[in-house]
Amino acid sequence: MEMTPELVGDALVRLRRAQGQLAAVIGMIETGDECATVLTQLAAVSRALDRAGFKIVASGMRHCQAARDRGEDPPMTEAELEKLFLALA
Repeated sequence: MEMTPELVGDALVRLRRAQGQLAAVIGMIETGDECATVLTQLAAVSRALDRAGFKIVASGMRHCQAARDRGEDPPMTEAELEKLFLALA
């Protein structure tokens, strides 16, 4: 299944936001911020990445179901999607 901005939608926005958050965390480390503050922000980046991944899997599930509804073969099987989902969990 090809990844396109139309397919992943909100996940791309989440990834761009996480990219900015990660850059801020790197900056915090470079300027010597407090450990607890850095780790709190790093945890937020991690959650943002996880949510983006789950959003992409959910979009893939919808895309595959729409193909089935049209009578077409979906680009991925349920087993393949499940494997991707479990890789994120």
